Amino acid sequence: MARRKKYDYFKTLETLAANSFKSAELLEKIMRNYSFDHLETESELIHHLEKENDHLVTELTNELYDAFITPIDREDIMLLAESLDDVLDGINGITYMFENLCITELRADTELFAHLLVVATNGVLNAMKEFPKFKNSKDLKQLLKEVRNTESEADRLYSKLKKELFAGDNDLLEIIKWKEIYEKFELISNSTEKAVDLIGNLIIKNT
Repeated sequence: MARRKKYDYFKTLETLAANSFKSAELLEKIMRNYSFDHLETESELIHHLEKENDHLVTELTNELYDAFITPIDREDIMLLAESLDDVLDGINGITYMFENLCITELRADTELFAHLLVVATNGVLNAMKEFPKFKNSKDLKQLLKEVRNTESEADRLYSKLKKELFAGDNDLLEIIKWKEIYEKFELISNSTEKAVDLIGNLIIKNT
């Protein structure tokens, strides 16, 4: 009887992070050449990646139910998977937000927020690639720090754009729409920091 192939939890976690990075890149591309008419079609790849992540989380959960030994506590693997999935859920959600709020034209510097998400999600991906070596890694702590720095940069951009929104002579409906959008961008950025904070906590717990 053939032995069942050992499940690679770290590889699945890395794939979850990679899908978030791919989605952030797609979102930045949409923002840089924004067209409301093409938004639904251009967002399809992000929706597909979100569904793939949902499938991976389900697969990982099922593996954890049956596993006798896991590389770190199964509860921690599940928490990390959910945290990584939250990033892509946010990116996926903001595409629907642009569609549902009928955003026909972007405000200045919106694409900068999308770019910071690319940087942050790439940082999370690099951290996840390094995470299996956390006991001996010389680079992991710096990778986590870089994501936190990017999140701080996104915080400053959020404050700037929100201030400009309320300071300008803007239509009330536009203020309501863009306040919601900026808050969503900020929430996604925060989710990248939460992911690396969890990784940092797991390093301390397991060393």
